Amino acid sequence: MADRDFDVIVWGATGFTGKLVVEYLGQTYGADSGLRWAIAGRNADKLEAVRRDCLPAATRESVDTVLADSDDSDSLAAMARRTRVLCTTVGPYAKYGTPLVEACAAAGTDYCDLTGEVQWMARVIPRFEEQARASGARIVHTCGFDSVPFDMGVWYLQQVMHERHGVYARQVKGRVRSTRGGASGGTIASMLNMMEEAKADPAVRRAVADPYALYPAGTHAGQDGPDQRGAVYDVDFEQWTSPFIMAAINTRVVRRSNALLGFPWGEDFRYDEAILNRSRSQAALLSLASGVGMLTMALGPTRAVAQRFLPKPGEGPDRATRESGSYEILFHGIDPANRAHDMRVAVRGNLDPGYGSTSRMLGEAAVCLAQDEPVCAGGFWTPATALGQAYLDRLQDKAGLHFETVDPA
Repeated sequence: MADRDFDVIVWGATGFTGKLVVEYLGQTYGADSGLRWAIAGRNADKLEAVRRDCLPAATRESVDTVLADSDDSDSLAAMARRTRVLCTTVGPYAKYGTPLVEACAAAGTDYCDLTGEVQWMARVIPRFEEQARASGARIVHTCGFDSVPFDMGVWYLQQVMHERHGVYARQVKGRVRSTRGGASGGTIASMLNMMEEAKADPAVRRAVADPYALYPAGTHAGQDGPDQRGAVYDVDFEQWTSPFIMAAINTRVVRRSNALLGFPWGEDFRYDEAILNRSRSQAALLSLASGVGMLTMALGPTRAVAQRFLPKPGEGPDRATRESGSYEILFHGIDPANRAHDMRVAVRGNLDPGYGSTSRMLGEAAVCLAQDEPVCAGGFWTPATALGQAYLDRLQDKAGLHFETVDPA
């Protein structure tokens, strides 16, 4: 890719999350880091406004603008050929993402996004897998809060457990201890679109419900079943738990990572996620609220009413909310031979998870693809399998995430 004009293009730079990625890259990599990057969208005036408002004065002239349109496949192909990595925030990806994935797979251009749309990934992976392998394009989905802290958290735990005890955990529990931040209009739009697709197509409903929807083709499913739906007492954490809405995405990604790595954690590896609660009554109330919320969003009439009050795509929390946000996720790995060797890892972020932290995770994924030594060939990968240790270091050194072992007791 020596003849490419750029190392990274941020596609969707005029959107809410796109602007945050641009701001982060401008502050972190500036004009003298050696990173050649550009911002892209379909409106030249809006791109100029982003360059003026989101970039430090010393950086503006070094960041070019690129015009393209999601409805113009030729413009997407031309954009893909100009860069080594395409970083996209344009969702819902099931509506707007497929032509860009196709363009990158054809051009041998690495790609990263923020999708959490399992049904869409289950469609595009088999469709473009061979083309991406042939061209060398590394396609990496789910590079935001869904599912970086979870995918990388399990990967980190497994590395530490193997270094200390010579084995991998055959079962890992992901438990959300706390989250604080604003609602994501883009995530809500993706969820609504998924529900519309599921209503119209039984195949989509099956994909969304399948715990192994993202397993590589021809791979036999493991032992995990449906995601948690009610209040459950966790004996390892000695706390009641309630369902975690993002488990439907993260668990599929983590299981895919194990499969792509060649099953080092075992073909019988099990992984689940839930929210830690203070009491049984809190877990029961949150479980009920989660079920009512999903039912509300699944039914057409109530979904239409709810949409009036939910954030729209392009809307999100203000700077104060983003910067005062945080999250903490715990991962408990069960030693297959000696429970005294169980491991627990904490992943913490110091910003709002849906926007502040997500924009940094995506930005570092793009720079990692552009600058760090590749650990995989062309194809469709998860964050852990495509980016590995170099990405973990970037997340901790630059993006405000912290990974550490903690006492299981």
